[in-house]
Amino acid sequence: MSSLELSGGTPAPSQRLWLRVVAVCWFLVLLDGLDLFVYGATLPGVFQDKSFGLTPAMAGDIGSANTFGMLLGALGVGLITDRIGRRKIVLGGVIVFTISAAVCGMTPNVAVFGIARFTAGVGLGVLLPTAISMVMEFAPAWRKNIAATLVMTAHQAGGAIAGAVALNIVDSLGWRSVYWFGAAPIIIAVPAIMFLLPESITYLLASGKTEKAQAIVDKFDVPLAAYAPEPGAQVRRGRVSELFTRATASVTILFWLASFGGLLLVYGVNTWLPEMMKNHGYSLGSSISFLLVINVGGIVGLLVAGRAADMFGPKRVAVIWFLATTIGIGLLAVHMPLWLTYVDVFLTGAFLFSAQVLIYAAQGTYYVPSMRATALGWVSGMGRFGAVFGPWLGGVLTGHHLSGWGFGVFALAALISAVLVSLVRGNPVGASETRASAVTAATGVQPT
Repeated sequence: MSSLELSGGTPAPSQRLWLRVVAVCWFLVLLDGLDLFVYGATLPGVFQDKSFGLTPAMAGDIGSANTFGMLLGALGVGLITDRIGRRKIVLGGVIVFTISAAVCGMTPNVAVFGIARFTAGVGLGVLLPTAISMVMEFAPAWRKNIAATLVMTAHQAGGAIAGAVALNIVDSLGWRSVYWFGAAPIIIAVPAIMFLLPESITYLLASGKTEKAQAIVDKFDVPLAAYAPEPGAQVRRGRVSELFTRATASVTILFWLASFGGLLLVYGVNTWLPEMMKNHGYSLGSSISFLLVINVGGIVGLLVAGRAADMFGPKRVAVIWFLATTIGIGLLAVHMPLWLTYVDVFLTGAFLFSAQVLIYAAQGTYYVPSMRATALGWVSGMGRFGAVFGPWLGGVLTGHHLSGWGFGVFALAALISAVLVSLVRGNPVGASETRASAVTAATGVQPT
């Protein structure tokens, strides 16, 4: 059977094209994760820099300012990406957060540091939902979930690199050097976007830019029909009201609330895990290494989650993953032998980070292609309220010497998100076509 065929005779996306999009987006999301998680990785070193004068309460506020910037970026991209295209959005986001990282590396005081983290958040918030939307658009139907989770392994790889770099150079070169390390790859990122990342073909077709779309598909030898927008896409795209139709309103609200809990976990844990573990009796070196381990676990978990989601559906797997996260975080409150704690941290990361990505993957299947980027932008943006709340809450608890309570709070957030996702009803858009395509890809036989 031809690789250009799907069930029902619809042409399939070009493998060479979608793998290129995944590769470029993977690299960009790696930079996103490095810039985001460097904050939590450097906090212990910043606190030891008494001349800088950062307190735990101030650190919580700055962490929340960063995620509030991400909220604004994600909501903004949800409004404009289906109107102006994906490529410009990706380029602008990368430039903003890398320049902001450089500013953090030479900041003279806490105030400038906080402003730079806020602007970095805007760029980070713009990039992530756009990158996920692009890989889900270009990937074939039976690979959309694994494509989304594969790209998000880069986010956790960035977190692992941030932890490793901080662990090895903060003592010798100072915490500022880690931010310079995160800013340097911009010299590769901008050319990669300009020369390797194509514009969304579906966006070009929906915008009437057929010649540009044709040029891209001619280069990769795939018919335009593989990316044709659904009827009415031109009128529908970018309209937030389409998220609240009779078929999508409850889905939208439930995923927004679940995303709040998921991102509260992601950013609360990544910001405060080293400090919480240090206050729980572990050494500074071990506390920072926990951040590295939890992100390595996240990478493994994302690969497993994507495969499981393609087999059993992202919604079902998301519920299981959130429940496992509840157990893993709860166990962190128990003072166990160091090796067992590392195992728990690894497994918690495997479930925690991929649970949130599965929300994106699941939610994206409930909307037509012309609304997918808007839907992902808004679920990411609304979830950022949780991302703002998580670091702030961690700062309050740590500042009042109650960081042990954080484990219970984060475990409860995971449990509530599991319940919310389980309440989602309705049929995902194109679910039957996706299942049929998966059968065809695995067996070479057209389902009837």
